[in-house]
Amino acid sequence: MAKRNLAELKIPASPAFIPVAKRVATTLGSQLGLSLVDLDELTIALTQACDSAIAAAGETEAGGGGGDQLKLTYFATNRALVVDVDLLPAEHAHDHAHAHAHPRSPADVEASAELQRLAYEMIRCFVDDFRPEVEPRTGQVRFRMVKYLAG
Repeated sequence: MAKRNLAELKIPASPAFIPVAKRVATTLGSQLGLSLVDLDELTIALTQACDSAIAAAGETEAGGGGGDQLKLTYFATNRALVVDVDLLPAEHAHDHAHAHAHPRSPADVEASAELQRLAYEMIRCFVDDFRPEVEPRTGQVRFRMVKYLAG
C-alpha cells in the first residue's frame, strides 16, 4: 500500500476553523474520485473528530483553547483517502493544566465519557475505518479516519 502525502494543515483548535479542514478534505477527496455522498460523509466525520479533539483540549487544559492547534494530515493510498487529526497542545499548556485545573465530579466524568463514546460511534457511521488514540496523562489526541475509494 503506497502512501502519498497530499497536504498538512495546522489550524487553531477552534470550531471557527473546522470549515477550512473540511474544504481541504473535500477538494482532495474530489481529486481522488470520491463520490458526493462519500465527500459528505467524510466532512461529517471530520467535523465530529475536530470537535472531539477540541473538547479533549478543554478537558486537559483549564478552559482549553490556550494556543492549542489541530494538525490535519491528508494522504492517499492506492485505495483510500486517510485523514489524521492531531491535537497539538500549546507549549505551555501542560504546566498550566495542573496549576489551574478544576476537579471534575464523577458524574461529569461519566457524562463526558458517554458523549465521547457517542461521538466516536457517529464518526464510525460515516467513514470506513476510524482509530482514536487518546493519552489521558499527556492529553495527546489523534484520530485517524479512512474513506475507501469505490471500485
